[in-house]
Amino acid sequence: MEGKNETALTEFIILGFSNLNGFEFLLFTTFSFIYICTLGGNIFIILVTMADSHLHTPMYFFLGNLALLDICYTTTNVPQMMVHLLSEKKSISYGGCVAQLFAFIFFVGSECFLLAAMAYDRYIAICKPLRYSVIMNKALYMQLAASSWTGGFLNSVLHTVLTFHLPFCGNNQINYFFCDIPPLLILSCGDTFVNELALLLIGVFIGWTPVLCIVLSYFYIISTILKIHSMEGRRKAFSTCASHLTIVLLYYGSAIFTYMRPISTYSLEKDRLISVLYSVVTPMLNPIIYTLRNKDIKEAVKAIGRKWGLSVPSTDM
Repeated sequence: MEGKNETALTEFIILGFSNLNGFEFLLFTTFSFIYICTLGGNIFIILVTMADSHLHTPMYFFLGNLALLDICYTTTNVPQMMVHLLSEKKSISYGGCVAQLFAFIFFVGSECFLLAAMAYDRYIAICKPLRYSVIMNKALYMQLAASSWTGGFLNSVLHTVLTFHLPFCGNNQINYFFCDIPPLLILSCGDTFVNELALLLIGVFIGWTPVLCIVLSYFYIISTILKIHSMEGRRKAFSTCASHLTIVLLYYGSAIFTYMRPISTYSLEKDRLISVLYSVVTPMLNPIIYTLRNKDIKEAVKAIGRKWGLSVPSTDM
């Protein structure tokens, strides 16, 4: 790499919105609506679970952490994506790109671990209900949540260091919506073999290991539910898992597709749509999925409303 100074690069140009042909304002309005809904819905979950003592359980503690992660990782890229839609200069500083990549991978990785912890919580609740309060005590669920955040942090540190250790020799145009690992590896003029290997190997631990834990948990959960003789009992048991399983399918499907395959198979056109799904749309859907048919949340809202002297309309269907 003689004559090429990787430290000379001071900014990256984001090309993700360069071919919209006049649809910038429409997309800006759409992203604004989604972002406001994401913030509102997830803040609502955090406030309700904190305010109502009946929701001070492991399940809702994890749900509050999930809501916080969704707020954090959607905030790392959506506001800047909105700015780039309406601005002539669609750039991000080198340091800003480092910070964005670190934060995004941190929160995405943490959510992978957290979803596995939530599956374990549902397994204990349904398969070992009499021992639930003993096994899933405060110390354990706090440790599971802390481990999720710590695992995401360590994963992000490693990938951020590996990615920005690569040389970038002049071409600073990222054909993507934000700074993410695959488009940066494509942009680099250095050997990315170690980065790709790390992405795949660590992805097995960050991605597939939690997935296998979730699958194993649900195998036992479904086996236990099928042994329940009462149809009403089966329905209630399934309802406690349906929201989590829906989020798992949405989140892991798109994340694994993005990060756990060779860079040579990366398609910018298709993968940009996937990135919008898991980084913009899914965080908005999480609070909707978890609250739409959740009687505990509805009762908590009514109780808070009565406490403050507000009239809360019935949402029973």
